[in-house]
Formats: sequence, C-alpha cells, structure tokens
Amino acid sequence: MVMFDYLIEHRDRVWELTVEHLQLTLLAIGFALPVAIVLALLIARFRPLNLPVLSTLGIIYTIPSLAAFAFLIPVVGIGRQPALIVLAAYAQLFLVRNIATGLRGVDPAVLEAARGMGMAPWQIALRVEFPLALPVIIAGIRIALVTTISLATIAAWINAGGLGALLFNGITRNNQSMIWAGTLAVTTLALLADQLMRLLERLTAVARARRAVG
Repeated sequence: MVMFDYLIEHRDRVWELTVEHLQLTLLAIGFALPVAIVLALLIARFRPLNLPVLSTLGIIYTIPSLAAFAFLIPVVGIGRQPALIVLAAYAQLFLVRNIATGLRGVDPAVLEAARGMGMAPWQIALRVEFPLALPVIIAGIRIALVTTISLATIAAWINAGGLGALLFNGITRNNQSMIWAGTLAVTTLALLADQLMRLLERLTAVARARRAVG
C-alpha cells in the first residue's frame, strides 16, 4: 500500500528514530523519577503540602509544550536538553500523585510493626513502604511513560530527535507515507510500553499478595 511505502523503503531510518525516541523518553522519566520520589515523600508525610504541590504540577502540565520549548530555547538552546526538562516536568504530575497514593495506602499496622522492630525511617521507607506501594507506583510510571512517548514527538520541533521528525518532515513535504510511518511507529511504541508496564504492574501486585498471604 502506498501509505506504507516510506516505512518499507526506509525501515532502517524509522528504526533509528524509534530508538532515539525511546532513549529520549527513558531519559526524561529517569530524570523525573528521583524528583517525584522526593516530592511524593513530602506530601505523603506532610498532608498540608498535598494541595499546593499537586496544584502546581497540574498547572505545569497544562502549559502547552510548544510554549514551554519556546520559553527554554533562549536559556538552554535547542536539542535534547530543553526537551528533557519539559518532558520530565510534565511527567511529575502522574509520578508524584501515584507514588504518594501508594505510600499512603500502606497499612499503618505494618508501619507500626516496622517501628516496633527498631527500623529507622529510611529503612521503613525502603524496605516496607516502597515495596508495598510498588504496584501503584508502577501504574504511575506507566501513565507517565506513555504520555511522555506521545509528547516527545513535539520535541522534534527543537531538533531533539525522535519519531516526531517523520511527522514534521512529512507535513512540510506533504508526504502522507512519511506521516503514516511516524504515526504508526509512535503508536506501536506507546502500546508496547503500556502493555509491558501493565504486565510488570500485575506481577508486582501478585508478588505483594503472596507476601501478604505468606
């Protein structure tokens, strides 16, 4: 079919851009996650911070991505750096909300038992709270990952690479086959990431249930 000509004839280029797109996405999530963990711990421990923190992250998420990129270009230039900053900032809302929800969902009796065993706060967090909250945390990472894969297509506008290059070049050249190739690749990548994370989410939930029974 004509719409798949570019995908067939330039599959090496599509694969190269897919790898770039995945790298950009994973780097953004990797930068976002440590910040999100700190913020989630804060709002889980200090409830009054919940509304201002999540409201601020919600406001950040509503900023149009092109406007955010344009704002950062005079400061950090074009390329991956501004893309990573914006994508990591957008991921915070999903990550912080789910991590905090998971931590709050840990049974207080379990935490009390851990304290009774003489565990320090950091030990309770690492050995009790985060393992028990893991299925909910992974759900947040899944949402952030799929959302970032989609948003990363816009990053091609600032020369950050990825599959968005196919979409922008296809629109510029009025090349429908190129647009179809980019759309199909991004959609496939998002669906695969979603299914993989759902599987991991189920596996951690099953492991948690088995530990509870045992």
